Amino acid sequence: MGAVLLEVCVDDAEGLDAAVAGGADRIELCAALALGGLTPSIGLMKRAAEAPIPVFAMIRPRAGSFVFSETEVAIMEAEIDAARASGLAGVVLGANRADHSLDEATLARLLRRAEGLGHTLHRAFDLTPDKAAALEQAITLGFDRILTSGGALKAIDALPALAALEKQAAGRIRLMPGSGVTAANAAALLETGVRELHASCARPIGGEDPLLLDFGFASEAMRRTDCETVRALKAAISG
Repeated sequence: MGAVLLEVCVDDAEGLDAAVAGGADRIELCAALALGGLTPSIGLMKRAAEAPIPVFAMIRPRAGSFVFSETEVAIMEAEIDAARASGLAGVVLGANRADHSLDEATLARLLRRAEGLGHTLHRAFDLTPDKAAALEQAITLGFDRILTSGGALKAIDALPALAALEKQAAGRIRLMPGSGVTAANAAALLETGVRELHASCARPIGGEDPLLLDFGFASEAMRRTDCETVRALKAAISG
């Protein structure tokens, strides 16, 4: 069936270096992972382009819903341009209508702007009311893969749904489970038939200056990708 690919999501340069050192096969580059990931800065994109593995940039201009205005779509197009200019391998996209179904028109527009780059449909997919239909839409649009928790808060809680989606995909698009993926549950996720996994492999940072916490410039909940956690997950999926 071939090797399993591990994608690690990071939101700063230190996490990027840890993911690479731990053996990640691909990076999802973000800002603000605590909010589900936003578009990274141009500086971080350029730094990430130096990595020896492919890097995909999250294209999401703000937190909240995936229903985007015309102004926001134009911003996303500019962010795709920045990812390309920085030398990144791909982008991570998603857009919904008000009823949470995929916004095919917006996604088609963004994919046209991203022509020549790799493209992943992010977890806007998990909000869709009919995931079988959304999978077919993603295939028609031309996405390379779908990052999904199977519609559950954690991927491990949606094994039947993930297996059904993988069967439906039938090699036409790749399914990449994400959310709560660890070395302890990787084997169960791979039993669904998927060959890619997505994780942050993060640990609490800790030790923040109390003054930064008081002013709201830092949070006690801050986390960062950890090299040894990446290495352990890579070993679990390679065994």
